[in-house]
Amino acid sequence: MTGGAVETVADEIRETDRQINATEVEIRRALLVHASVHGGIDTPEVLAFMNMIKDLERIGDYNKNIFDLAEEGVSFTESPEIETILSLRDEVSSRISLMGEILSMRDEERARTYIERGDEMRKDFDRRVNELLHSTEEAVTAVPRALLFRFLKRVSAHSSNVVSAVVMPVDQLDYYDESEDTRN
Repeated sequence: MTGGAVETVADEIRETDRQINATEVEIRRALLVHASVHGGIDTPEVLAFMNMIKDLERIGDYNKNIFDLAEEGVSFTESPEIETILSLRDEVSSRISLMGEILSMRDEERARTYIERGDEMRKDFDRRVNELLHSTEEAVTAVPRALLFRFLKRVSAHSSNVVSAVVMPVDQLDYYDESEDTRN
């Protein structure tokens, strides 16, 4: 999509996905066993972890959707927006690493900053998708970019949901899956 050879990573991506799916099942099972043995003491934490696992799984799914575009032959190397696409891709990617740091440190200030930036990014992705929906650009170039921006938006939203576990009570997790006008 941005210049690399798709076939060199396809098998690795699929194998990594299988390993992640198996690990998710193991973690869910361990959480259920823990909750069963320890009763309701850790229920909020167990629910938060279950939610985080779901969001992490979705991040992986959207990354596979992006890879699917590349497998279908989509390339942005000749796009006039290539620099923007690379910049957005790099930021979303670096935010996934940052997500792990914030969670391990339980850093509330960084979590809030992360979530605020996620909101800004999602608005920008929405704007970009809407512009493409209403453009007269040929579908063969507009549709792949719209899909990419939509997938990057979802990765950003699910990343914010994961980080929200640091600052949000359990009953408000998934808050960042909602658009701002439907949030409480």
